[in-house]
Amino acid sequence: MVTTLADDRPEIELMRSARFRKDREGEWKRLADLVAHVEKRGLSGLSFDESLELTALYRQSVNSLSLAREISLDQALLHYLESLTTRAYLAVYAPRTTLVGLVGRFFKTGAPQAIRRSWLHILVATFLLFGGAFAAYFLTLSDPTWYYAFVPGGLSGGRGPEASEEFLRNALYGDNAGSVERLAAFSTQLFTHNTQVSIMSFTLGVMACLPSGLLTFYNGTVLGTFFAIHDAKGLAFDLFGWLSIHGVTELAALIIAAAGGFRLGAAVLFPGQRTRGAALRHAGRDATKLALVAALMLLAAGLLEGFGRQLITDLWSRIIIGWSIGGMWLAWFVLCGRKRQVKI
Repeated sequence: MVTTLADDRPEIELMRSARFRKDREGEWKRLADLVAHVEKRGLSGLSFDESLELTALYRQSVNSLSLAREISLDQALLHYLESLTTRAYLAVYAPRTTLVGLVGRFFKTGAPQAIRRSWLHILVATFLLFGGAFAAYFLTLSDPTWYYAFVPGGLSGGRGPEASEEFLRNALYGDNAGSVERLAAFSTQLFTHNTQVSIMSFTLGVMACLPSGLLTFYNGTVLGTFFAIHDAKGLAFDLFGWLSIHGVTELAALIIAAAGGFRLGAAVLFPGQRTRGAALRHAGRDATKLALVAALMLLAAGLLEGFGRQLITDLWSRIIIGWSIGGMWLAWFVLCGRKRQVKI
């Protein structure tokens, strides 16, 4: 019986496939090990040399797959190479970010860079807040009846123009149980008020910035009015110390929230080369980060207010603690997330 070439073809292809696999099987196994390591621990778990090896072996496996398709090797080998190259592609190119990685990136680079990119909006919000404070301070100092125009009735906590110096001092330093209760109620109301203003300043910023600007200015008038009432009784510096322990963080949060709203409003007013929708989406990335920072700072301010106000009654201790924490916030915003220059 004569054997034809067609009859020998399957056997020849099988031999070629076996030789093809034998010549390259070590590289494929090594690539599979590296890919499995990345899938379990991420790319950060590889050394620099292993990262280079991973990319080189990935390219070689793609070439092997292309060659295997051309010479029509067995389907099992083709399926194996397709699966391996797909996994290797995802290991090399696909983003593999865990929740811990996302949070770490937010604190290391995302948030501080967004703050620095929004410096102009933060400056505008700061000007509006303290502009309102100075305006209300001088108006109330000259005419105490302005107090009732700026401060809602439920927010005063008994601290009006008619309050005596003794009452205000006892409230600031908690000299008796009643004053502590009044101070706690007032602080809770003030914190709730500032939180509501912060949220509204951010969410309403998309309406051409105007509502955010008015809310920020108004919140400044409340601050200025309270300073005028205390200054009239010689307690302005005492109020400054009482506010410092939590107010530095809380007011900064309000400013940052308003700046986030301004980012959205500016995108609507000045979209540039983008459509308004595209400009709003682009600005929303930084604005969202500013809102998260403001929320984090408000949480920290609530903890400082809840514990520090009752545990720390010394004036200078309040000032030092409050402004030291403010300095740490500033260091985070200014120093973190900067690219290091490589010296050649």
